[in-house]
Amino acid sequence: MLKSVLAACAFAASLIALPASAQVIERDADHFVLRYEMDLESPPEDMWVSLGEIGQWWDSAHTYSGDASNMTLALTPGGCLCEKLADGTEFEHGRVVEADPETGVLLDAPLGPLKGKTTMARWSIGWIGAPGGGGWRLVITYVVRGEGVGAWADGVDGVMRTQYGRFTYFLHYGEAPASTDASS
Repeated sequence: MLKSVLAACAFAASLIALPASAQVIERDADHFVLRYEMDLESPPEDMWVSLGEIGQWWDSAHTYSGDASNMTLALTPGGCLCEKLADGTEFEHGRVVEADPETGVLLDAPLGPLKGKTTMARWSIGWIGAPGGGGWRLVITYVVRGEGVGAWADGVDGVMRTQYGRFTYFLHYGEAPASTDASS
């Protein structure tokens, strides 16, 4: 039992520390592009279902309500990436632009402090067959444009890197690691 707990902890740490395939791939004063990739054995059906269960894997430290279980993602064009606040109102983090269970989802999502500061914030979460024909490659990109947003690239990368690690952990184990500190 202890070995499996230690293995799960090591796996979680490796996901949150993500390899070189997680990075800011483009940046200037008014835009940045983040890209994260990982080969997984999880089939597209599992990735699709897990993605829709955002409240189970999103980090509570990166919500307005302080509780990720208040997050929802309707996987249909026009669907809301929303969070229910304590007073019962719903805060919209983004909208689904495209959704396909076989390839993934594209959202218009100026997350967190980017809201109102961007001219574009496109977040894609997709999957393709992994090279060599074994398993699948999960590819997440976040393209953000707006005056001065390039200065936010590293901070947003840190948050998105955490979410990516939590999502892949959830895919593998069916539960997310404990919430991180809001400063991460």
